[in-house]
Amino acid sequence: MVVVIGILALLFLVLTVLVIGKTQDLLKGVKGEEAIEDENANDVDKANDWNAIGLFVFWIISAVGVVWSYFDAKKDFLPEASSPHGRETDYWFWVSMAVIMLAFFVVNTLLFYFPFKYKYNKDSKATFYPHNNKLEVIWTVIPALIMAGLVFTGLRVWNKVMDDAPEDAEVVEIMGRQFAWAVRYPGVDDNELGNYDFRLMDDASGNSFGIDYTDPKSFDDFTNGTEMHIPKGKPVLLKIRARDVLHSVFIPHMRVKMDAVPGMPTKFWFVADKSTEDMRAELNNPDFNYEIACTEVCGRSHFGMKLILVVDEPEDYEAWKKEQTPFLTQNPGFIEKVPANLKARALKYTQGEEEVALVTEVTEEVVE
Repeated sequence: MVVVIGILALLFLVLTVLVIGKTQDLLKGVKGEEAIEDENANDVDKANDWNAIGLFVFWIISAVGVVWSYFDAKKDFLPEASSPHGRETDYWFWVSMAVIMLAFFVVNTLLFYFPFKYKYNKDSKATFYPHNNKLEVIWTVIPALIMAGLVFTGLRVWNKVMDDAPEDAEVVEIMGRQFAWAVRYPGVDDNELGNYDFRLMDDASGNSFGIDYTDPKSFDDFTNGTEMHIPKGKPVLLKIRARDVLHSVFIPHMRVKMDAVPGMPTKFWFVADKSTEDMRAELNNPDFNYEIACTEVCGRSHFGMKLILVVDEPEDYEAWKKEQTPFLTQNPGFIEKVPANLKARALKYTQGEEEVALVTEVTEEVVE
């Protein structure tokens, strides 16, 4: 592609130099209008012929280069989207591209053909066509209708994507920070994500998420900073936030992209209908992995801000969730942040069942 662009640029430069050179030769022989017409008529005709031919040849080479570049780059295109909304988005993208490319080729073909067809001829007479209301209406209304159709079909898809997630959606929180992603899941006990408070974020204590342990829904939440797991075929609602600067969650194979903005939580829901294993089989690549990348330049190590996304079969996903350890279990010191009236419930995640029963019994005796 770089070579083609270089050749086209060189051809354009050569044609420009030739035209300028011929113009200079003509100007040197200026002796009034009659002298130009008598002495340089042949030179003028030749210059216009070569200019017209050169322009049309340039367009033909450019058109061939555009078509060739598409087919040459096609091998690097992303495979078919792994989500229903992604395939619909791709469909309307290519419809828009087809309309734009059709207009591009028609307009530019005419643009470069007219200098050839209407090149200078001393015997031709200029005609004037100042105005035509019907023509004005046609070339205004038709493009307006086409563009409106593209805009409203795109808006329909966008509204569907940005609508509220289904009630049975799997909720996953993803947080961006320089230069990594962290993920928090609702635990299997209540399947609800607990609250957080940015004022509670403390890397020294280990609570980088700012999990709020005054909310009992937080007790069974667990975190993961190495990969994200989601179930195949079930709606997934991503709750997105950022700790420091602007980031952007991008899952290319799902056609998912949403900014992570400090102080302004965002969201995106989708359905992944191809598991990681499905994609490995489809691409015949046993090493394939879905990837979450940051597409908003966020600092020096932005390029390395990636996270592996694993799409599991539903039963495998549920089994994986049951194997995870709640954050409170891994960090029992946070039991101190739990209100006294909820501490008995929280102890379930930091102590064994017998200790919890004993503490509950003692608490009841004290109350009595």
